[in-house]
Amino acid sequence: MKAMILAAGLGTRLRPLTNDRPKALVEIAGQTLLEITLERLRTFGIHEVVINVHHFAEQVMDYLRVHRDFDMEIVISSEDVLLDTGGGLKKAAWFFLERPGSSDEPFILHNVDVLSTIDLRRMVDYHREHGALATLAVQKRKTSRYLLFDRSLNLCGRRSGEEGKPELIRTTSQFEALAFSGIHVISPRLLTLLTEDGAFSIITSYLRLAGSGEAIQACRADDYYWRDLGKLENLTQAEQDLRNNFR
Repeated sequence: MKAMILAAGLGTRLRPLTNDRPKALVEIAGQTLLEITLERLRTFGIHEVVINVHHFAEQVMDYLRVHRDFDMEIVISSEDVLLDTGGGLKKAAWFFLERPGSSDEPFILHNVDVLSTIDLRRMVDYHREHGALATLAVQKRKTSRYLLFDRSLNLCGRRSGEEGKPELIRTTSQFEALAFSGIHVISPRLLTLLTEDGAFSIITSYLRLAGSGEAIQACRADDYYWRDLGKLENLTQAEQDLRNNFR
């Protein structure tokens, strides 16, 4: 199985730490966010990874070179302009489609600024069992942007904040608002369906595809630890959590 780490962002919420480095190289508990994510993927048997870069891209490449790619097969997808999550994935699509028959093997898409204990193997099994085009790890927690799922946990819309008006992309009698955790399992067939160009959010594609009948599925991860590392105020707590093995 392969994976992609989304690491190209400017990390504006982590300034001043990202004034002289990419957010992927910000450290907690003596490890960079990139190393933490790579180790996590390797724990689940993933050794082939593509990483998109933009902000201080050379630093990321030098870091990987010094650490000999952490004994993994790593390639870089360099973005001259930021392409957002969807555009970044589309640019790196070749990595997942290069081998004959590769369209049947799902892959992981993982934000570099996410720390969690979410079981990736369970997510992949769930993805396959439901025949989904994409499966998103979600939790019941507060967020500024919610995804809406019907009773079968199929994506049916989105909403801004607690009081925002639901934007439904298909009719449903009931939905639940859940927070996306920045971890996806994706079937490579999705890559051939990305009709958006330039910089775009993968969520935009998910909503369009779900509206046309494709299965964009939620995988509940409420019982797992999760923390957004893209905010300065979260780093201290995340470091403590990591040192305590999330206890």
